[in-house]
Amino acid sequence: QVQLVESGGGLVQAGGSLRLSCAASGLTFSSGAMGWFRQAPGKEREFVAGISWHRDRTYADSVKGRFTISRDNAKNTVYLQMNSLKPEDTAVYYCAVDASSWAVHTTTNEYDYWGQGTQVTVAS
Repeated sequence: QVQLVESGGGLVQAGGSLRLSCAASGLTFSSGAMGWFRQAPGKEREFVAGISWHRDRTYADSVKGRFTISRDNAKNTVYLQMNSLKPEDTAVYYCAVDASSWAVHTTTNEYDYWGQGTQVTVAS
């Protein structure tokens, strides 16, 4: 059974940093693409960042230069380092696995498994 467990969310002041982690189990972590998405109240879930099995990275324009995605295949974990946080980054953040793809996709329907989400709140 595939499980993705996110952690690292919380409350931070604008300009601060957080590091999200997503620990995966029940799948071959070293293959496939991993993604981070977020969903703010009343809004659709949106792509934030993704990393392929060979570590090509893709970012949403809104987070480029501020967020960094990385993966540690030995630990079955993907990370999202978030710097210079803004109030508009406030959302529930989800990690997801696209188990069959060599490339990063930015749409939710490409991903096979999802975590339960972790809340990030940025105070102004």
